[in-house]
Amino acid sequence: MTKMNFRLCLIIPLAMLAAGCGAKEEPAYRQSAVIMSVPAEVRVYGADASSWKAVADIILSEWNRISGEFSFSDPASLTSVVNKKAYGEWVKVSDEFLWLLTLSLDYYKLTGGAFDITFAPLWPIWKEAASTKKMPAKEEISKALANMGSNYVQVDHSRKMVRFLKPVQINMGGILRGYCFVRAASLLKENAPAYPVELRLGSNMLAYGKKNWKYAVVDPFDEHKEFGAFAFEEGVVMSSSGREHFVQIEGKLYSHILDLKTGYPLPDFSSLVVYSPHLESESFLASAVLAVIGKEKAFGLLSRMKGTAAVWIDGSGKESLFINDASGARWEK
Repeated sequence: MTKMNFRLCLIIPLAMLAAGCGAKEEPAYRQSAVIMSVPAEVRVYGADASSWKAVADIILSEWNRISGEFSFSDPASLTSVVNKKAYGEWVKVSDEFLWLLTLSLDYYKLTGGAFDITFAPLWPIWKEAASTKKMPAKEEISKALANMGSNYVQVDHSRKMVRFLKPVQINMGGILRGYCFVRAASLLKENAPAYPVELRLGSNMLAYGKKNWKYAVVDPFDEHKEFGAFAFEEGVVMSSSGREHFVQIEGKLYSHILDLKTGYPLPDFSSLVVYSPHLESESFLASAVLAVIGKEKAFGLLSRMKGTAAVWIDGSGKESLFINDASGARWEK
């Protein structure tokens, strides 16, 4: 069984806080955890006491399962089993693993290689660069790129099997947080709670149930300031921030998000925040994928997705706003 990677941090009934709190409504119940190394939280509004914990337990248990089963670092995960065995032989995988892998390979093609789940050789190079404050040698980057490529991952859909044509390693972490929201949306529909529920995973948010929701976009140059906010009635907000874990090398700030086609951090990028009125598995598009293809292509893809909105903040702090005609989201400054 996959080792659990889940720490329950906080269970707080907050019904007493709701009264007399002014304009901002407090959740009746809040349950927090750390999943995939980021804060995770379920906030329930207006529920009766018997329903509070049930919905939170269902969501956080599912996120915990995804975190463990598809972990790159857990030696017991299915991802680790595939990485150990798939070079030279076919490995049987689950339907869910096959779906996530196929989606990742589609993103590789969509981005021309800028999104690549075989990025493992690059990671220690940039980790060392961040530590020493020195740019890596071009030869190091070239060598790492030569040992990468999602085109070396083969999938046999009929047999539900995977193999590698080169000794690559896959890491699907770039889409797992978004997939957690896909599953959460499905679970909320199945359980149909009659009250609003807010889910947070890192900087991402899912808002279930009609309510005046707001997602505050943090200023990428000052984490204590609000850059702006999306206001909406229901939906999902996914965020990719190049400044969230930026590094300074040789006096220059670099995004922690890599263009895996070049092997270097994304240039002139600070943050991308995307709103969608719903999140279904067939229309799931990770914000990390949109970030690596650039603003124009990202906005072009979003224009074909009904009801979406987005704000792109470049390396100088300049914003570019996109809102579909059918979108119910409003951008507030």
